[in-house]
Formats: sequence, C-alpha cells, structure tokens
Amino acid sequence: MTFPNIEPTDVDPEGASAPLSAPACVLAIGANDPSGAAGLAADVLTIASVGAHPLPVVTGAWIRDTAGIRDFFGLPEEAVAEQARAALEDVSVRVIKIGFAGRPETLAVLAELTTEYGEIPVVACLPDLTWWSDDAIDAYLDALRELLLPEVTVLVGNVGNLTRWLLPEWSGERGPTPRELAIAAAEFGTHYVVVTGIHQGHETIENVLVNAQSVLASERFERIEAVFSGASDTLASALAALLATGCDLTEAFRDALQYLDGALDAGFRPGMGGAVPDRLFWAQPDEAENAEEAPEGSIDLLNQPFNDTRH
Repeated sequence: MTFPNIEPTDVDPEGASAPLSAPACVLAIGANDPSGAAGLAADVLTIASVGAHPLPVVTGAWIRDTAGIRDFFGLPEEAVAEQARAALEDVSVRVIKIGFAGRPETLAVLAELTTEYGEIPVVACLPDLTWWSDDAIDAYLDALRELLLPEVTVLVGNVGNLTRWLLPEWSGERGPTPRELAIAAAEFGTHYVVVTGIHQGHETIENVLVNAQSVLASERFERIEAVFSGASDTLASALAALLATGCDLTEAFRDALQYLDGALDAGFRPGMGGAVPDRLFWAQPDEAENAEEAPEGSIDLLNQPFNDTRH
C-alpha cells in the first residue's frame, strides 16, 4: 500500500487543479501529549498520513515525556462535548475515534453523543492506564465498559490489557483466545475487537480481528526489539481513517497494520525515553538520494546526531 491515499484531481477551465472530492473526515477525541508519542499528536499525523482529514477534540493534557506519564489534567466534560458537537454539526464525519477521555464523566457525555450520532462508526482504543492510581483506573474502566462500549463498533487493545479489563476473573492456565475476548466485549455491545500483541514465539507478534462468532483476519509481523509509546493510538487512528476513506473492515485492518509496521520500523527516539513511531515514514527520502557530497566546509545543522535516532 502507498501512503498517503490521495484523491485524483481535475483541472478546471482556467487551469487550476482541484480535488474531485474532499478527504473523508475523522473526529479524533483524546488527550494532548506534549511528547508527541501518543494521544492527539498520534491521531492527527496518522489520520492525515492515510488520506483523511482529522478533527481533533481535546479531552485534557497529559504531563508526560517519552519516558512515561506523570499526571493528567482533564477538561470539564461540557467543554469536551461542545468541541465534538461543534464539529459534528458542521462537518460530515465518517468515523469517530476515541482515545483517552480522562474522566468517567467525560465518558458519559461521549456515550450520549455517540448514541445521538449512532449512524457513525466508533473506533475506540483501550489506553495505557498503568501510570494511574488503582481507584482511578477502576472508575474509568467501569464507566468505559458500562457507558461507552455499547456504542463502540471496533475496540482496539493489547491482549494483556483486554484480558485484565474484559475478563478480570480469568483463571485458566492458558490465556483467553481472541474470540473469547470478543465474546466478552459483545456482552457489552461491541461488535468487533482488534487484539494486538499476541506472542507467537520469541520473534513474531500476531494481531487478530475478531467478533463473537469467528476470527475474521489475522496478521503476523516480526517483533521489533524496542519499547514504543503510541503504537495502539497509531493503529486505531489508521483503522478509523481507512474505514472513513471507504475500505471494508478486513481491508482496513490489514492496511492499518501495514502502516503501523512501517511506522514502527522507522521509529526513532526524540528524547531519553522510549521510541516513537515515525508516522510520516512514507515521506522520508531514501538514504541513497541523500548520499550526494555536501560542499566542503559546510555544516548541516539539521542532521546532527541526537541520542539514538533509530530504534
């Protein structure tokens, strides 16, 4: 697949080029991440990269760097709802992508909003909550399960996080299968689940699209030995954007994984913590194209080494 998914153009009688149709619009709801690793930064770059137009709605701001999350400051739920409603009443939104809402009260107003606009598919990403207190995690996940899951079309999450959330009493010697996780999600009204991070040996990771009846698609990729921030947000945003551009669910799942694999393979470390997916990997010039000799004595200030620039 080639990124971005750019529409063909027409030429008007005066010679000006114009798109045949405007990009599909995706409403992305989530937290601001000042490190650029996850949250709305991941959403905006990813959605634009695969050819859709992002409509970002801020739920609050993480205090974090590339090493981890320290705190979160949430906006009042009314402010989040009014942002989303302003976009929905003005723009034809194809898909809604929901990341970290920040507060159970915000999840409640988002559930009302997605119910009101029930014809729009919802892709929800189960966020990393390990930085939070146990009480806050329990309150957030209870609200997510009871209020928002009935409105979610596709739930995206790591197999470990999904197991702890959907099947907290699981006690079998083996872990639950993706279908067992989908059955648990279906009890709350979610139709499809993307289960990521299933280890197949030491070198391969499997990712599965599944519903309560069967496995719909499965893709395996070589494991990359790096700790990434923002991989789940990247996958969920790519899936939402590809659905918005007209892909069916299975095709969108496969292409979103291909996009994520490319972004992870080109990942880099902008700071002293974890690696960040390069969501514009497709736009980077080949190294061979940059092999021309610079003029003698020149200094390239934009190409100086900084930490580890590749994973």
